[in-house]
Amino acid sequence: MKKSIFAMAAILGLALTSCSSDDNNKDENKSSFVLKVDDLKGNINDGVVTLDPTQTYTLTGGLVVKGGATLVIPAGTVIKSSATAEATSLYIAVERNAKININGTATKPVVMTSGKANPAQSDWGGLIIAGNAKVNTGDNGTSEVGGLSYGGNNNADSSGNINFLKISYTGSKYTAEKEYNGISFFGVGSGTVVSDIYTFESGDDGIEFFGGAVNATNLTIINSYDDSLDFADGWQGTATNVYIKGVTKAGVEGSTNAKDPSGAVPMTNAKIVNISIVKGGATFLADEKAINYKEGGGKQAYTNLYVADGMPAALTKLSTDAGATANIAAGNFTITDYTFGASVTTFDGPKLSGKTSGATGAGAGAELPSWANWTK
Repeated sequence: MKKSIFAMAAILGLALTSCSSDDNNKDENKSSFVLKVDDLKGNINDGVVTLDPTQTYTLTGGLVVKGGATLVIPAGTVIKSSATAEATSLYIAVERNAKININGTATKPVVMTSGKANPAQSDWGGLIIAGNAKVNTGDNGTSEVGGLSYGGNNNADSSGNINFLKISYTGSKYTAEKEYNGISFFGVGSGTVVSDIYTFESGDDGIEFFGGAVNATNLTIINSYDDSLDFADGWQGTATNVYIKGVTKAGVEGSTNAKDPSGAVPMTNAKIVNISIVKGGATFLADEKAINYKEGGGKQAYTNLYVADGMPAALTKLSTDAGATANIAAGNFTITDYTFGASVTTFDGPKLSGKTSGATGAGAGAELPSWANWTK
């Protein structure tokens, strides 16, 4: 009898300990942030905030995930920007040491879009993420929009994950030089998982990397007013499977540092693997090209590049600064395996090698690749 009583007490003790532990974990994850479906804005200062995928949220101001906090956005969640608020006040930002987990799927992507009845480019800002990875502009830069500090020495830093995100009608502008992109990565590290993003009708760039070492896979960038894919400030990452259509300026714009194009460290070292650039219905602005190699350029390696017929005759627009000139001469701008449409006849700048035809780019030449069917 005594043994039974002791056994029961031990079991009860374990159960209480387990409950207490669970309660403590729950407390640690609690956030003081008050979540409102029709008024999504403010600072998430602590804990974990998880959105409800059965709701459609209205973004009415800046939503900022502060250092130490986490925002979780489940598959199927929809966020629409306010139809009446000032466009530049509408954005989602993730500070250094914070996390955003966008957990979309192919059948239930996360959607961030305009709430206007007739949506258009620049209806709202976009998504901004800051991290602790290396940039060549200093360890504590300030993002051009959102006012986030970024940069550091941790190239393996994690800001969470982005999977299956549709983000549309972004790119609101303060001035011609200060504007949002669809998604901006400022000093984001390689511990951040980025896969399957669809940007549509951005009023500036579709996706831009400002330094950092984050990698990205399966990027579909359609109808960006400025550059579709942009990288600068010592980005050390790889973008694999990139489908670009509807370009107004460059399909890809790559640089190393605007103020110090010759000596900034680390120099940009970008690898772009499997990429298609298609003019689509957009009208190229004067003197723009499929690839704009500028401000030092850095190391840029393109593998399996498809540039469709109808693009400008010159493949590249080349900066004449000393850094860019030196990097081109050193063979740091390369294209391996490529197919160029009949309209593309001038290939100055990059070192070309490998197959001169038959390269399928993102997977299907000028057509939408199968991995992007979820964007339809």
